[in-house]
Amino acid sequence: MTFKKVKVEEAVGMVLGHELTKIVPGSYKGPAFHKGHVITAEDISHLKDIGKEHIYLIELTDEQLHENDAAIRIAQAVCGTNVQYSVASEGRVNLIAQVGGLLKINPEAVAVINAAGHIAVSTKHSNIVVNPGDLLAAAKVVPLVIDKSIITEVEQQAKVYGEVIKVLPLANLKVAAIITGNEVYYGRIEDKYRQILTEKVQQYGAGLVETVYQPDDSEAITNTILDLKAKGMELIICAGGMSVDPDDVTPDAIRATGAQVVTYGSPVLPGAMFMLAYLDDDVPLLGMPACGMYSKTTVLDLVLPRILAGEKLIRQDIANLGYGGLCSNCKVCHYPHCPFGK
Repeated sequence: MTFKKVKVEEAVGMVLGHELTKIVPGSYKGPAFHKGHVITAEDISHLKDIGKEHIYLIELTDEQLHENDAAIRIAQAVCGTNVQYSVASEGRVNLIAQVGGLLKINPEAVAVINAAGHIAVSTKHSNIVVNPGDLLAAAKVVPLVIDKSIITEVEQQAKVYGEVIKVLPLANLKVAAIITGNEVYYGRIEDKYRQILTEKVQQYGAGLVETVYQPDDSEAITNTILDLKAKGMELIICAGGMSVDPDDVTPDAIRATGAQVVTYGSPVLPGAMFMLAYLDDDVPLLGMPACGMYSKTTVLDLVLPRILAGEKLIRQDIANLGYGGLCSNCKVCHYPHCPFGK
């Protein structure tokens, strides 16, 4: 790469080979002139206002790429399903969600790609719920000009890992809830769980279509689960009766359905007594402890979006939730803009 230095007064009619940045302290930082801009006589005073007495014309070799061209190729390499990328500016390209859903990022792939050097792929955390238009990641080239070989390496690594960044839409599953407990069933206390589950399920794009109340009766709970499955329910949440108290029989009731139990217990607080099972290998059964009634954010917020996105969770998925699985019980909950679940 070589540079040709030209006074701005002599640059009229010439084409910029790089972007020129304008900075207004406290209010703006961005391109004043884009790569490819043809300098006009009217531009001269503006160029001087941003401190430019000269411009530089870049002459690239066949083995080099301009920062913007390279950033686009990086973005194309990591861009997966339901993700689009922006135009390049100052060597940066943004990756944006085309649809709402669950953001999935391969952290190992991101680390390997960044190890190529002179580039940066910066992302949000995986497994968070995003909306259409949300910024998911950015691809940035550090120098003005970069060797093609580096970008080729990035592209090859991205192919090895498949879709590095993608968004999985959340399905509007038919959700049913079984509220257990003698105190609620016999009217001794007012149920609070149904409204909470209704709002939680709706928050993630599904609907609570049926709610059944049962006492602390294992057989009754088991039969209700099987009845709801027969009615076409696609996700069943059993709320309450999940502790180690002998009167809490919900875990036994779930096992009695013949469901495959993935875990009873999770390394998430709140949510340690959570249970996950699958009935006939396709209908998830969630055993939610009482924490769901008084904690705004629980293990359910970490698991439910992934289930709605079509993931079948295994025991290791639940074990992995322990890292970042401690809620700080903030006075004002800012989830998901906090460390919980990250």
